[in-house]
Amino acid sequence: MSYIFTSESVSEGHPDKVCDQISDAILDAYLKDDPNSRVACETLIKNNIVVVAGEITSESSPDIEPIIRQTINEIGYDSDELGFNGSNCEIQNHISKQSPDIAQGVNEGEGEDLGQGAGDQGLMFGYACNETNSLMPTPIDLSHQLVKRQSDLRKNGTLGWLRPDAKSQVSVIYNDSTNQIEGISAVVLSTQHDEGIDQEELKKEVYKNIIQPVIPDNLLLEETKIFINPTGKFVIGGPVGDCGLTGRKIIVDTYGGMARHGGGAFSGKDPSKVDRSAAYASRYVAKILLLLDLLTNVKFKFHMLSVLLSQPLLMLKHLVPQVRHNKKLKNLLELTLT
Repeated sequence: MSYIFTSESVSEGHPDKVCDQISDAILDAYLKDDPNSRVACETLIKNNIVVVAGEITSESSPDIEPIIRQTINEIGYDSDELGFNGSNCEIQNHISKQSPDIAQGVNEGEGEDLGQGAGDQGLMFGYACNETNSLMPTPIDLSHQLVKRQSDLRKNGTLGWLRPDAKSQVSVIYNDSTNQIEGISAVVLSTQHDEGIDQEELKKEVYKNIIQPVIPDNLLLEETKIFINPTGKFVIGGPVGDCGLTGRKIIVDTYGGMARHGGGAFSGKDPSKVDRSAAYASRYVAKILLLLDLLTNVKFKFHMLSVLLSQPLLMLKHLVPQVRHNKKLKNLLELTLT
């Protein structure tokens, strides 16, 4: 018996990912000059309009507008023909300072460790597996590689008629009893393109230059289905085709659905936002245990990091019986977290 697991990814030009990158570019600008900046920056884009909003408290005061424009142009939205142009898009700035009620607990924690406190509560999960060199599940790893190659070939001119917006999806067949990979059931790649491109030529070039170099031959089966732009013409894309918003690709940003998710997004958040920092820490712990060759897959959860507390209330070795019942692993985990 076998089962199929599917994950998707999106390119840097997908409208939601554009928003993530704008929010993170603003975050980086503040942290560059003031590492203690408190940043929570959200972005919305539609047509040729960019709206940024959130709460920022910092000793730094970068000029946000050029940062936004540069980010958009570098992604590839630099022409009026695309309907979204970083050079002339309308920018609305609705950023205010962080609430002093939150700041009083974030700036100094409570308890034995009076370090920086957490800015929120929540559930954060980390995961690692030995299926790929990236220690990520195969479906999301291959999906990421597809859209990364789409972007690379678009930018270096190999497939210069590609446009920035793209999505990928890979369905992997697993053995039900061993969880070993048996092959790939389906690959989907939808990519925006210039007007006037012949669809059959597009499919041939995309398969040859993007899909073939990424998908391992040994995973392709006779019954593997390949879908390239299955709906046909894809000229209108980016924020002209769909409104974009920061934080709407949280499964793409993590494990493609293979592990649990607490619901919090990463982009535009400084390290006091545990949605990001604790998720990174959880992933780090999972990778350490995996790289020490102690487990074949690791799921780790930080549970309920409370506002004002600089230490997690509870750390659970969740869903991994080998950790819960193995004294050596418990001791190693405690050492890793100190």
